[in-house]
Amino acid sequence: MTVQGETVHNDAPATTGGVTITSAAAGKVKSLLEQEGRDDLQLRIAVQPGGCSGLRYQLFFDERHLDGDSVREFDGVGVVVDRMSVPYLQSAVIDFVDTIEKQGFTIDNPNATGSCACGDSFH
Repeated sequence: MTVQGETVHNDAPATTGGVTITSAAAGKVKSLLEQEGRDDLQLRIAVQPGGCSGLRYQLFFDERHLDGDSVREFDGVGVVVDRMSVPYLQSAVIDFVDTIEKQGFTIDNPNATGSCACGDSFH
């Protein structure tokens, strides 16, 4: 996968979450933000307990900056990962697919040792 336009904020911590967003995913996030009509939101990625396999991804727009957040920018899209989720998302790649068979965000996470049959959670 080719990732373009990645920049790290100067005030970002040395550990920035290790998440990568592809150009396709960044473009889709930009489009959704334009529909919201707000320029103060960023994409927050979190790992929470839940699902069949024990952990579940959450992607949502957020205006907050919490203590310990890792912040990166991809193609003009701010991406935030909370400090508890950073270890689970190290080297993960978020993409957006739009095909006849599937549409939505996908997460390729080398840290996930397994997932449930529905694909909504991992461990």
